[in-house]
Amino acid sequence: MAPQLSFQLVSFLLLLAGTSVAATYPKTAGLGIVRRSMISGYDVDLPPEFVTYYYTQTLDHFNYKPESYTTFEQRYIVNSRYWGGPNASSPIFVFTGHEADITGVLSIAGFVVELASHFQALLVYIEHRYYGDSMPFGSEYEAFQNASTLGFFSSTHALADYAQLITDLKRNLSAENCPTIAVGGSYGGMLASWFRLKYPHISCGALASSAPILYFDDITPQNGYPVVVTKDFRDTSESCYNTIRQSWSEIDRVAAEPNVLSKLSQIFATCLPLNSSEELKSNLEVLYWVSAQYDNPPDNPVENLCNAINGAAEGTDILGKVAAGLNGSIGPPCHHMFDLKPSNKDGWTWQTCTEMVMPIGNGDNDTMFQPSPFDLNNFTRTCEGLFGVTPRPHWITTEFGGHEIKSVLGNFASNIIFSNGLRDPYSAGGVLQNISDTVVAAYTEKGAHCLDLLTPMASDPDWLVSQRDTEIKIIQGWIAEYRATRAG
Repeated sequence: MAPQLSFQLVSFLLLLAGTSVAATYPKTAGLGIVRRSMISGYDVDLPPEFVTYYYTQTLDHFNYKPESYTTFEQRYIVNSRYWGGPNASSPIFVFTGHEADITGVLSIAGFVVELASHFQALLVYIEHRYYGDSMPFGSEYEAFQNASTLGFFSSTHALADYAQLITDLKRNLSAENCPTIAVGGSYGGMLASWFRLKYPHISCGALASSAPILYFDDITPQNGYPVVVTKDFRDTSESCYNTIRQSWSEIDRVAAEPNVLSKLSQIFATCLPLNSSEELKSNLEVLYWVSAQYDNPPDNPVENLCNAINGAAEGTDILGKVAAGLNGSIGPPCHHMFDLKPSNKDGWTWQTCTEMVMPIGNGDNDTMFQPSPFDLNNFTRTCEGLFGVTPRPHWITTEFGGHEIKSVLGNFASNIIFSNGLRDPYSAGGVLQNISDTVVAAYTEKGAHCLDLLTPMASDPDWLVSQRDTEIKIIQGWIAEYRATRAG
């Protein structure tokens, strides 16, 4: 039997509620450096070298109304174990927090610690506002009251948070002459690259892992994400791909029969009776998306899922094979079908309903999924119903650029590494070609989402070791250049 990823995948399905949904709701694939179940922050015991602090942060960086001077406590974590200190101008690596509690990532993104060891650097992990403990207005309950309390929740505010906190921290440490490098993965990778663009006087470089900065404003085709998912499965097993591709119409066929839901519930061993066949299809689609997005060694969830599908007993029909794949990934005794409707209490849903509008959809007969194009009108109606706000689909490209990216980054950017694994569906919206001598793409054919940032292991393949070595060499050049400029 294929290895089961029960805890990780079940928890991730639950946490994806509101981000990956059925065709009747807007569809946005969940970002995240790893499966969110692994970085939830619950019951995380930090090693002693990681020390937690709270910074009194400004609520509104871009206004001077009296209420803008309100503050909140923003959590950040410091590891000074390897730091050579300010007198040696040792670097500071800043992990730009993403859409999660910051504590859980410490045990996952071990490459950042390796960077600190290599460069005698200080590590600073800054939690993104409105996630984890960094809640404006005192609590998550108060922060998520309505659009007025959520109105300070944006990427531009997050970047300004990082800038203000880093500036004050360096001043307090007498480390103004220490080079600062931003590091982030997924949405945090976008923030790292944008931080370098917006605050080049604070950050001398950025490592942006799996950062789909081009998945906005129709720069990337809508079907880019599901096309890569499809390719991952097809490259792994043609028969597995064909089974999944054919399963949707088979579910629809069975759904037209009497007593259909009880029959489907029995075939797929659901813990509770299904509410609809769409509920089943949505949960299966999310399973395939998640498996592809995090198809990294040593887990290799796509291969494990396909082995379970292909390993079904001889004579098993299509739905039985798909059920075997579900069982092989999630495990017995039964399978929870999660309500994937978006929630107005979810931070990433707010972000996608305002500025992070990533138009992801399935086209006609171009993926292993049923057609489900992104519909901006439907998306807008849902967001207005949830929050009373209208999405701004063109704002990200207006604020940070995106169209004619070679010209934009070539003329105005330097010292950014965009790293990707081409098995990651989000690589479809990533920077995969060198823009200039200093804005470079480092990608691997076999890796998936944020693999280079994960904790290095002795079993890591040569191609992954090589990618990390390339990143270290480039960063070393940035630091040398920074020091030479200061010395001159």
